[in-house]
Amino acid sequence: MESLLNSATEETILHSEFGALVHGLEWAAAVVDLFAIALLLIGALRFIIGVARSEIRRESVERVRGMNRERIELGRYILAGLELFIVSDVVHTALSLAFLDLIFLLLLVVIRSITSYFLDRELEQLKHEVERE
Repeated sequence: MESLLNSATEETILHSEFGALVHGLEWAAAVVDLFAIALLLIGALRFIIGVARSEIRRESVERVRGMNRERIELGRYILAGLELFIVSDVVHTALSLAFLDLIFLLLLVVIRSITSYFLDRELEQLKHEVERE
């Protein structure tokens, strides 16, 4: 285990020969992270506004329909944000070239893919409910 940790902190040929490129790619991955966060925050803000509008309506059927539409929109933002985070994680892992980072990336991608799958299924179910109403 210690050798794995030491290899994670050793400088690779990528870092020694292409330091400026690695630095630029790390910045690019950070920018992708910021866009993912911005996307999630925009989605959350739109969701809050949409839910508030739905709650103002007096008819319960229209309130529920509005809430479901807002949940679908929020889900789309979450899925897009997760996809951007995966891109960023892949770039970070490619730059580190460490085995532990590769395992960490694998776990992150699996968890995020499972989350995306079930969220997508829920969104499809909500779309069918909205269409039926």
